Amino acid sequence: MSQVTTSGGRDSAGRRPVTDPDGHRTATIATAADAVPDAVPGAVPGSGSFVTRVFGSRSFFRLWLAMVMSATGDWLGFLAIADLAARLGGETSGAIAVGFVFMARMLPGLFFGAIVGVAVDRFDRKRVMVLCDLGRAVVLVALPFVDTVAGLIVASLILELLTLAWQPAKEATVPNLVPPSHLAIANSLSIAAGYGTFPLAAALFALLAKFGEFSTGELATGLRFAQEGTLGFYVDSLTFVVSAAIVWRLAMPPRPPRAAVVDHGAWTGLSTIWSDLREGWSFIAASPTVRAVYIGLATGLVGGGMLVPLGKLFIDQVLGAGSAGFGLFLTVLGVGVAAGVLAVLVAQRHLPKERVFAGAVFGSGVCLLAATSTTTLTPAAILIFGLGVCAGTAYVLGFTLLHENVDDALRGRIFASLNTLVRLCLVSAFALGPFLAGLIGTVVNRHTTNSKITVFGLEVSVPGVRITMWLAATIMIAAGVLAARSIGWQRPAMPSGEDAVR
Repeated sequence: MSQVTTSGGRDSAGRRPVTDPDGHRTATIATAADAVPDAVPGAVPGSGSFVTRVFGSRSFFRLWLAMVMSATGDWLGFLAIADLAARLGGETSGAIAVGFVFMARMLPGLFFGAIVGVAVDRFDRKRVMVLCDLGRAVVLVALPFVDTVAGLIVASLILELLTLAWQPAKEATVPNLVPPSHLAIANSLSIAAGYGTFPLAAALFALLAKFGEFSTGELATGLRFAQEGTLGFYVDSLTFVVSAAIVWRLAMPPRPPRAAVVDHGAWTGLSTIWSDLREGWSFIAASPTVRAVYIGLATGLVGGGMLVPLGKLFIDQVLGAGSAGFGLFLTVLGVGVAAGVLAVLVAQRHLPKERVFAGAVFGSGVCLLAATSTTTLTPAAILIFGLGVCAGTAYVLGFTLLHENVDDALRGRIFASLNTLVRLCLVSAFALGPFLAGLIGTVVNRHTTNSKITVFGLEVSVPGVRITMWLAATIMIAAGVLAARSIGWQRPAMPSGEDAVR
């Protein structure tokens, strides 16, 4: 495999030349500043139609509509599959069945995510997205007729593999549809599409389940409309068909010919896949900004992920606030994330993105450490709100930095590898959190009375769950420090897309 080097100079179109090891120009690589179908590349949004001002281009607006449809389908499918798994497992094994089904949704990302990224960079991304949407639609139409947990697990594996390909293809496409100055706004809108559709999907699922109870006739019986959740699968399938139709009609700028950008040779099997994977990993290791994003988002999630299984235990055992307190925590955390996303949306043009990203990861850990050190609900809730603000800021800026600093030819692998690493870290956090809390709690109980110690004359409660949460916060703080060290606090911000593949 030839080594690729990108020079800092650009041609008249603003594209960067690719040279071989001997310094001969071979091609140009598309970057975020390349041709945007219906917006001036690099222009500051503020003129033109309302859609262009808000979304950066009409093409991204259409892609965003596809994101909304796809995300609504994902959430609707999530609820419908959980409901079907519980029914197939029965009263005694329903919870176990749900666990196995969602484990099947996690495993493909751990083992195949990076390989899927290679395919995304090798093939036409529009076709990848369309085929993935249509494939998910077909699987979902078949789910009402699945009568075993094993069959549902197989269907979940297929759905997840298709989702794994759709997501990096979408992320790799975004910088080609909006001006570089609009990337942070585009990522904020993407988050809104991805997570803001959950309430809509939940309400739609409940409405469809109720409507199914009144379905009669031979057609309704044959399609199993009366089964709770079945209509959700059909509507879910329709959302993916609509998403595929939107993407198919989407105008995307042409990508450089693969063979001209990087001399990989033909798609020859495992050796080609391995070469492509190594190229992506080498780029991650060589780029300080990309490396910092990986450290910040993935390592930070090892700590932040522990909040999911341990949050309720902490509120019960330390704050004594019960389910109401846990509901308040989830609410303020969500509002905080939304506030962080909005803050980036407003101030993104004036932010030193690399430094703010590292600071946001660090701040998340500090807020979690302070929140789990309190003994009353109100200050803890305020600090959890701060955690949400920092987390939302870090998420938007992290993806924006990747869009700005990763060339088109590598984006599929970079985003697929990030998704794989994030899933691995989350699974580790979910599994290790309760285990560590129990182990530490056992040790503390052996050496203390009622899990309390005296520090400077003050009695401090140290149950296992609180110590584990402190450990989680420390991991997040360390992730912020490592991200800052990778970027370098004194390093001036580089212009978008100026990092080189070396």
